[in-house]
Amino acid sequence: MLSQRFLLLRSAACFTRRSFCTGGALKQGKQGKAPDMIEGNPQFHVSNVRNRLREIVGASTNWSDHQQAMAERVSLSSMLAKSQNELPAKRMKDSYLEVHLPLGSEPQLREKYLTYHNTVRFGRILEDLDSLAVLISYSHTYNSELKRSPLSIVTALVDKIDMRQHVIYPDCDIKFTGHVTWVGKSSIEAKIHMSQYRDGAYASVLDATFVMVARDPGNKRAAFVNPLKPEGPEEERLFQEGEANKSRRVELSTASLLKVAPTQEERTVVHGLFLNTLDTNTVSFRSRVLPPNSVWMEDAKLKGLEICHPQERNIFNRIFGGFLMRKAYELGWANACSYGGCRPSLVAVDDILFQKPVEIGSLLMLSSQVCYTQGTYIQVRVHSEVFDPLTRQHNTTNIFHFTFTSDRDVPNIMPKTYGESMLYLDGKRHFDQTVAC
Repeated sequence: MLSQRFLLLRSAACFTRRSFCTGGALKQGKQGKAPDMIEGNPQFHVSNVRNRLREIVGASTNWSDHQQAMAERVSLSSMLAKSQNELPAKRMKDSYLEVHLPLGSEPQLREKYLTYHNTVRFGRILEDLDSLAVLISYSHTYNSELKRSPLSIVTALVDKIDMRQHVIYPDCDIKFTGHVTWVGKSSIEAKIHMSQYRDGAYASVLDATFVMVARDPGNKRAAFVNPLKPEGPEEERLFQEGEANKSRRVELSTASLLKVAPTQEERTVVHGLFLNTLDTNTVSFRSRVLPPNSVWMEDAKLKGLEICHPQERNIFNRIFGGFLMRKAYELGWANACSYGGCRPSLVAVDDILFQKPVEIGSLLMLSSQVCYTQGTYIQVRVHSEVFDPLTRQHNTTNIFHFTFTSDRDVPNIMPKTYGESMLYLDGKRHFDQTVAC
């Protein structure tokens, strides 16, 4: 349904064609080369997304010039709308974008995306999705009278990424299509569909939903965005779905295990796990025994550290959100691979929350934890935090949730402490939302 919607909007993407058509010469030939990427048919190339974003905000590719350009953006505050009523309503087709990643037509691109096992690095796809979501949001707020946008649009949440197929081929062209589906006063929901050309047709690979927020030029406070005017029953359905997504996120936040106690059903699950690990030869709450085919949660961790260099900055002088997602995914994948004993496949990315920006020069500490298992499925939670070596303080920046599947049944994960039991229940909640439903 979502991919059909994008096809309908494609014919109306005049803004995209006027402003973003730059890509290089592409050749038609083997089964992985799409006919709409042939030479002479200009399309928006994935390598131009970041360049276009720099043009929109007035950023520079040079580090020292970039700092000065960001400082000068503060003067754009006078261009911000005082209320949303001052801004013209936009249509969904105004923000529609089609971006090509021609892995089949341009072999020189493949090395950046290629794994040792001759598959596509999904972490790189996450980077492209994040950049595209930002560009879609700027397309929605586009004002032809302004040379630079006064808005600072950043990723607030990756609501969901559902995989439609587990294999992404490294020698077949990829197409991203997306547009805005819902807006609040300062927030924007953007949906992106990814497909790959193989055997003479495009096949769906994934559907992603991003939530973006608009802030002032100094990235200090919220800024108003253009309202969205749905046209027709299908667009109205998408808009109402966005409203439902917002309500669902508020409900989940309210019911967070960091705020309220588990439900009665969840308490029963935790107690059952506890009873299953008691030593039957002793009458003691402290004596615990690991059941067969199980792993203690404390033994299912994997950690990493990144020094955040200027090379990984975004257009606002912070660390690029796509880079954070790539690093978290690769650590989570490695943990799932180690836990299951084979190379896992990604099923879904769920509820990636960007709590705080990561500054350049930060020490970024990543910790992945297998927190729930069921059959062949492995639920992994990755926690990222910034460590200040001078103050010795740790500040959480992101929480990532990944659902993987193995080609065999995996051991049961067993919590030992109350805190681990809460991680288990949180992982089960995310798994149920992703797979069981």
